[in-house]
Amino acid sequence: MKRAFLAACAAAAVAVAVVGCTTAAGSASGGAAQADAANVEAAATGRELTDAEQVQVDQALELLVRDCMTAEGFRYVPVRVASVEERQGSGYVLDDVGWAREHGYGLELEDRVAEIQQSDPNHAYANALPEAEQLRWSTALDGDPSDGMVSAELPMGGTVQTPDNSCFAQAKGELHGDFSAWFQAEKVATNLVGLYAEDIVTDGRFVAELANWSDCMSRRGYDYPDPPAIRDDLHRLLEGLGDVRARAVERELAVAEATCAARETALVSTALDLEDEYRGRLDQYDEAVADYRRMQVLALENAKRVLAG
Repeated sequence: MKRAFLAACAAAAVAVAVVGCTTAAGSASGGAAQADAANVEAAATGRELTDAEQVQVDQALELLVRDCMTAEGFRYVPVRVASVEERQGSGYVLDDVGWAREHGYGLELEDRVAEIQQSDPNHAYANALPEAEQLRWSTALDGDPSDGMVSAELPMGGTVQTPDNSCFAQAKGELHGDFSAWFQAEKVATNLVGLYAEDIVTDGRFVAELANWSDCMSRRGYDYPDPPAIRDDLHRLLEGLGDVRARAVERELAVAEATCAARETALVSTALDLEDEYRGRLDQYDEAVADYRRMQVLALENAKRVLAG
């Protein structure tokens, strides 16, 4: 799946390592050796995880948090993590016609995720504890700033901090190898977009394709200058419609957006090419990005062991 370009959570695209293996004809052991070599290379160089792989990491994280909270004397129910389909559709523009046809703009998926979060049994459990135990539960789960913090400098300036002694920190450390190193690399690699997003949307190549996209939408009866304008107008557009009609209108508009972006114009491919171009100029962050990608792969391998046992 194409990454959602210009999304604030987009992973860094510097030096992507494409790792694959081809089984040697007539040699099962040769194929296994090549697979092992690919795993070693991925662990050494790193790569961007797929949505499905990130689901595994997130699921393992919840299990490790549960084990940590149990060791602290508390109950913790692993929270259901967002599925693959729930992680899609949040970029600058929809680029998957099939997803758009099924989910529209994902409004129903957003409601589903919100409902799950609101019904988290851990909140009810914590609220039922005596006040002193509630504080101890919260401190065990999220940490206490007074007991130690890890800091990371953001590419656009400023510093973010988080407690380094929580069950979440411990679980992330177990998955990624070193929580402090992971936190610092992750905050750099996933926040580079702010350094070049404006360059992309003002680049003449992008501007030209955006105009083509807008023309394509107009031919379908939708007058929008860019995809964000649709997001701004969506709730007004659906207001007052019954559920069935609202879903139909949402999906029809989403399919038009994705079709114009990925099939009838070069908006998506142009934006992705420009993202690679502009992000590739930020070589001062190569080390942090490499660390981030390497620790992603390590987390995936550790997550598989956690989920298996």
